[in-house]
Amino acid sequence: MRLLALVLVLVCLPALGQQAVVMVPNEPVNLQVAKDALTAYQSCKTENCYGPQIDRQIDLAIGFLKQSVAAAKAGDKLALVLDIDETSLSNWSVETHDDYGYIATDSNWCVALRCGKAIAGTLRLFKEAEADHVAVFFITGRPEGQRADTEANLKAEGYDRWEQLYLRPEDHPKKQSVTDYKSGDRAEIVAKGYRIVLNVGDQLSDLKGPAQAEHSVKLPNPFYFLP
Repeated sequence: MRLLALVLVLVCLPALGQQAVVMVPNEPVNLQVAKDALTAYQSCKTENCYGPQIDRQIDLAIGFLKQSVAAAKAGDKLALVLDIDETSLSNWSVETHDDYGYIATDSNWCVALRCGKAIAGTLRLFKEAEADHVAVFFITGRPEGQRADTEANLKAEGYDRWEQLYLRPEDHPKKQSVTDYKSGDRAEIVAKGYRIVLNVGDQLSDLKGPAQAEHSVKLPNPFYFLP
């Protein structure tokens, strides 16, 4: 009996040892696991995936646009404001090329090669605004030096006409936040006599700040963050 008990103890010890792992409380998710989840989210097609979530948000945006057009009075100048990167154009190719990191030279290369692809839902919204004679303004954090390539990329992807494209001046204050920069451009649009009825962006910094639109709609973007 003693021999049998000893054998049982020796057999059970490895199994017991495997169960004695002490985990780290509140450890963040492993980086590779997070990247794999982002890739799956971007490519899947069910309702909680990237593409369907964009379409749902754009449907809401079009509803807001239609409400504003229907309620507009004679002489009203209505405006739609759109961000560009990950709102109007997708840069997925360079994001995956750089494994979700930001490498400035690669990002600039993508702009120069006009690699952005139209986000179908946003293009649909753009066409609705065009049909309803709502002026479209693009406000982007891209620098002024990228104007020609940005305009060419937008036009090639179907954004054929707009009222104005705002890019970040080369001499902008280095510590100026995205919110301050974009809200300043929206204030300029309002000063021109427009009512900004809708603003669509993928970052909260695209939407916050004074001269806020009557309706602001955020598109999903868990791939990077701009404060």
